Amino acid sequence: MPADNERDALDRWLNQQVTPLPPPPGTFELITKRARRRKIRKAVVTVASAAAAAAAIGVAVPLSTSLHLTTPPTTAVAAGSNATPSGSAGSNTTLGTGTATPNKSAGSSATPSRAATSGSASPSTPSSSSSGNPGYLPPNYVPSSVTWDSTTTGWVMGPAGTPGQCANTNPNICTSIARTDDGGQTWQGLSAPPTGGPMSATGVTGLRFLNANYGWAFGPELWATADGRHWHQVDTKGRAVTDLETGGPGNRAYALFGDCVPPAGTTGDTIANCTSYTLETTVAGSDQWTPVGGIPASLALGGSQKGSALIELAGAVGNNPPTGYLVAPDGTLYAGPLDGTAWHQIGKLPCAPGAAANDGLPQGVMLAPDGMSATGATRLALVCGGPGLGDTTVSLSQDSGKSWTKQANVGTAGLSLIGVPESLTAIGTDGTLILATTGTASSPGGIYLLPPGAAQWQPATLSDPSGKTSGFTYVGMTSPTQGVALGGNPNLHAIWMTTDGGKTWQVRPIQK
Repeated sequence: MPADNERDALDRWLNQQVTPLPPPPGTFELITKRARRRKIRKAVVTVASAAAAAAAIGVAVPLSTSLHLTTPPTTAVAAGSNATPSGSAGSNTTLGTGTATPNKSAGSSATPSRAATSGSASPSTPSSSSSGNPGYLPPNYVPSSVTWDSTTTGWVMGPAGTPGQCANTNPNICTSIARTDDGGQTWQGLSAPPTGGPMSATGVTGLRFLNANYGWAFGPELWATADGRHWHQVDTKGRAVTDLETGGPGNRAYALFGDCVPPAGTTGDTIANCTSYTLETTVAGSDQWTPVGGIPASLALGGSQKGSALIELAGAVGNNPPTGYLVAPDGTLYAGPLDGTAWHQIGKLPCAPGAAANDGLPQGVMLAPDGMSATGATRLALVCGGPGLGDTTVSLSQDSGKSWTKQANVGTAGLSLIGVPESLTAIGTDGTLILATTGTASSPGGIYLLPPGAAQWQPATLSDPSGKTSGFTYVGMTSPTQGVALGGNPNLHAIWMTTDGGKTWQVRPIQK
């Protein structure tokens, strides 16, 4: 979808403040780690900015997405604030201590790791944030990025409140983070990086936690935490971080650093204007990022052409170790182990990424590992295309991406009836694909399943108490049965979860 409003100042602010879900690293047979964030922020700009600026900029607010915004209480300090709260009535919890031990579900082998201090370095900037009322959750929370380290412990980040009136040292910063330790039943407020503003080209759009303590917020800036509550900014040397994923036996994070220059005469949307990318990695506890061996530096289309790229991380698949995948701007696929050693070129995909959306993520390419083939290689699924990007197709690879077979009976004809593809994941046990879509003139969008061999996408059952479900921007599985989705209806201030492999989805409000 074209970034048709990327010059709007408030849209830029929200594009920089919010939103994807990395499932737990190495916990299950297959864990895809992708979050597509652009559409939910288009909805957010329509609703979260309207109360403050609708008259000034002429934004129309659809009734179906109105958030009925209210101002956070003045005694509460929103995430991202450096102020000391005066009190938190009714709360007896301690915010962000980093000492909570996640419950590990049956079958989970993920163990939160401790500090990998051997490569640690002092924060590149002294700025940090540790405030926020214990247990405080701002009103009108719209989750736009989600990350889990087990089937019980997860985090969401998103905007809350009205820009200019948020309970924060900088009232224009409304980004907030919440954590759950019971599978999304209840949530606790945490501090968020104190970054961004309505007229700036800075901020963060995505959130990834490696375990109970180590996490990163990114896009275009990069912030890190080693205890889940104190954040410091990492020096990116003037580059924008467009994508970041965590996992693997080396307790690592992998990120795409883009060289991005905004169009002449503009000051924002830098993240959507990258011309080259470098894949780099770091270990938990370190701010030293180094290029991944085997990947050419400054991957680009050439000249001043704008490109886009993405990373996917998969847990162990059968006898195959955890593996990372990189889709370069020209459609070249790279892969490698998640232990810090070199990656290698696999081949070319049947399609190349389209132009970057406002958050820097590609349009028109969605990649998902979906299990192990009969030969022992990793199976991969690929959805290409979309509005303005040619026919939408589904292709499968049985040899880890070396060759692809287009699924002749599944494509534009079927997808046009279910909406615009936004996010793809798979269930590793049987290779069922799960697709999140946003709406078109003929479809409101939703969540759809494609079992192996099926010729048509099958709609999932959505249990929405409001009866106003719309499109979804992200879907991902944290186990063969449990998954999370974003979107559906911003009025719910909730995430969506499944416990039966994607067949049915229920609302989980972000609440105490």
